[in-house]
Parts: sequence; C-alpha cells; structure tokens
Amino acid sequence: MRRRAAVLCAAAAVLAGSVTGVPAQAAAPAPLAWKKCATHDYPTLQCASLEVPLDHANPSGRRITLALSRVPHTAPASEGPLLVNPGGPGGSGLALAGFVASALPKDVAARYDVVGFDPRGVGRSSPALDCAPGHFKPVRPDTVPDTPALEQANLERARTFAADCGKRYGDVLPYMDTVSAAQDMDAIRAALGAPRISYFGYSYGTYLGAVYAKLHPDRVRRLVLDSIVDPTGVWYADNLGQERAFDDRHRALMAWIATHDAAYGLGKDPARVEAEWYAMRTALAKKPAGGKVGAAELEDTFIPGGYYNGYWPSLAEAFAAYVHDKDPEPLVEAYDDFAGVDTSGDNGYSVYTAVQCGDTAWPHDWARWRQDAWAVYAKSPFMAWNNAWYNAPCVFWPTGRTQRPDVANDKLPPALLFQATDDAATPYAGGVAAHRLLAGSSLVVEQGGGNHGITLSGNACLDRYLSAYLADGTIPRGSGPADAVCTKSPDPTPPASKAASTSSRGSVLHALLGFRG
Repeated sequence: MRRRAAVLCAAAAVLAGSVTGVPAQAAAPAPLAWKKCATHDYPTLQCASLEVPLDHANPSGRRITLALSRVPHTAPASEGPLLVNPGGPGGSGLALAGFVASALPKDVAARYDVVGFDPRGVGRSSPALDCAPGHFKPVRPDTVPDTPALEQANLERARTFAADCGKRYGDVLPYMDTVSAAQDMDAIRAALGAPRISYFGYSYGTYLGAVYAKLHPDRVRRLVLDSIVDPTGVWYADNLGQERAFDDRHRALMAWIATHDAAYGLGKDPARVEAEWYAMRTALAKKPAGGKVGAAELEDTFIPGGYYNGYWPSLAEAFAAYVHDKDPEPLVEAYDDFAGVDTSGDNGYSVYTAVQCGDTAWPHDWARWRQDAWAVYAKSPFMAWNNAWYNAPCVFWPTGRTQRPDVANDKLPPALLFQATDDAATPYAGGVAAHRLLAGSSLVVEQGGGNHGITLSGNACLDRYLSAYLADGTIPRGSGPADAVCTKSPDPTPPASKAASTSSRGSVLHALLGFRG
C-alpha cells in the first residue's frame, strides 16, 4: 500500500480451502462512545474506538483497539450501518466514511450510518504496525537486477524488512490476516447493535467484503464491491496479473501523451514517447533527479498513473520538463506528490505485507520469483521488477498459511459489483470471477475505463446504479458476463492546473484509496 505523502467475537478457521466461522462465547460489547471529530470537509464526522480480541479463537485473551468513524443517518427511517473500506490492505477508512456520505445522493446517504474503520494494525488503531521506518527512503537500488550485486541488494532489503517485522511484531503477525479483519467487522456490527450490515469496499476491500460475506452471509444486508480482487489468485498470481496490466496502462499513458504532442512535445508516436520514457529511466539510474528520483523512484512516481488518469497531466509535464529542459524539479515534485512515503505510508506498507504475506502461501523459492519476474519483464517491463521487490518480503515472512478462503457464496442477498475493463490494479477477470462465485450478484462494467475505484468518482451512469441499489436493493439484470455497461469517463485534457487535478471528486477519492491496493 503506497499512499500520497500529502495526503462478534467469532473464531475463524481456514480449512480445506474454505472459510468457516465458529461462534465464540463472549460478553456483549459495551455501547460505542461516539465523539465529534469533525473536519472542514466532513463536519458531521464522529469517532469512537472498539476493543476486539487479537485472536478471535481466544476472545478472553489479549485485546487490540480499532479506530472507527461514522456519519450518522439523518432520515427518520434508517437502513442501518454501511461499513466502508478503501482497500490496501493497509488503507485507513476513517475519512472514507465522510467522503462516501458526502458523495452519495443526500436522500440515500441520509438513510445510513456510514461507518469507516482503520483495520487492525492500521493508522489510529492500536497497535499500529511500522516494521522498518524509512524503508522507501530514496535513492533505492535499481529494481531491474541486471547484475548479481543489484539482485542481492534488493533481496537483502526484502529479507531485512521481513526480519524487522518479525522482531517488532512477532506476537501480532499470526493474526494479521483477512479472516481476522473480517471477524473484526463482525465485532463492529455487534457493537453497533445491528443484526445486519451493508458493506461498500474498494480494491482489497472487495476481498475483505467477500470473506466477511462467506463467514456471515446472514448478517449481510447489501454488498457493494468496486474494482474487484480476483479471489482465485490471492496473492501471488494476482500480483503477476497486475504487473502485465500495469504495463498496458502505462502504455495507455504514453499514447495519451502522444495524442497531446502539442502540449508536451514528446512525439506523436506512442512507441517514440515510450522510448523517451525508458531513456529517462536509464539516465536517472545513473544520476537521480535532484539526488532523489532514481530509476526505482521514477517507477514509483508513474505507478499512480495506472490507478487514476487524473494524474496524467502532472506526470506528463514532469516528464516533458526533464526531457526538454533537463529540469529535475517537476519530477521531484511529482515524486513527492505521488510516491513519497511518509509515516502513514510506512504503516500502510507494513500492514500490506503482514496481511498479504500472512494470508496464504507464497513461493519460498527465490528462483521461482526470479524466473516469473523475468518472464513478465520480457513483455511487460514497466512494473515487473518493481512489484516483485515490493512483495519480496513474503519470501522470508515468518508466518503464513497454506490455504486461501473459498469465497463462493449462494447464501447472500444479491450483491452489486463494479469493474472497469482496463483496470490495472484489479484486472477485469477478477470482476468476472467474483460475479461467478457470488450467486445472484450483478456486474456493472465501465467499458474502456482504466481507473481503479470507479464509483463516486464522476461517472454518473455508474453512480445511478450504486444509488438505486443502496436506496432499495435494485440491481440490473443482463444476459452476458455484464449485467449493465457504462461508457467510461473521459480522459483528462491538458493543460490542467495542479489545483484542478487535485480538487475533483475523483482525485479526492483516489487520494483516500491510495496506491498498491
């Protein structure tokens, strides 16, 4: 999980590839003590905290604390709680509650208590993980291991990170997993006094929601999944799929820059623009821009462009300034805006690795990783090695499971799924797979869209389906893989001021969702 620097009680067992919830005996939770925590953007936001078992199989054992937020319903009749999650794993959901409540139509939002939460280990929850402060401090080794020395330097970083996490949080790591986080959600439900909850998750939050629904299908009222993790590829295969898809999305950015050659002067041929980008990467590997943006940092800076095309003008301007004027400042500024990792980012990455590495089995033979990474790199070089190193601590992780939950579910009320066809972070196949596994679900597709997180981001067609479903459960029914299709939101048009590119609803949402999740 990489974020912009500016910015119940039940036990679970993973058995034979399925998720099983086993009720545990525990005292009823005390009522939540909500206090005002209003911000300028979200003036009705309230906050509370909730203690939950570290190990849900041992509810009388050690407790940890979850940070919660909510925007209370204002309508006379309530639909109950709507829990929201921005993904990651490692994303904070506290501000997302305010965003969702403000972005939904007023008459729909008024009927829900929109509830955000920092999952275990995240943000204001306690303990909050920070395995290796400054792990992404620039300048890092080049991600492409053209020499044995580079490979060993990157391997040592991954090995050290895993070891540091084990030393600092060895007592917590065995319980940093999706099933435990889903059981935390049920503890939140119980503390809210709600027999059922509705849930709205983006990115990794779609997998968390699907796991919760598998554990407690009778406690789900409505389920919205946006930009869907392929539950059949958790997690190694999903990451390989990401790497191929991000290369396609990076090439889409190069093609957009070529289309707007009048603004950027980098050529009208996308292949030429791409060649210029890789030439820039080669130069930065030798001499980092401003002593800060080397080859690895350049990749980090452009990866967010694969999540959200609203960042394309800023990235293109920085690219052009470096090529034409040898001016490093716009590139450094773009790095600081999109890729610089602060304390929140360190926490997010720590939770990301703890959950993904601990959720299920990863290959522990580095030779397998090397072979797969080079194979992807041969055709899709943009993020192949960068992402391999991002996940490489899983080779050395001190905990882990041998099974992954089977989220297939025929006991749910109809769920509503949203997926863009060209999403890089969670490729389209994941939405189709989840649609197949969640019986009775409805899939709404943004045709040609490449953004990650597509509802409440400016596409009125998608938002109409979302609002109708949350209002009364209405879903579209079609005859093909997609039950409904919306035209994609238009790409940005240069020049766009930085203020304009960061103030739109889409930009606000994507700052909350962050990257790598």
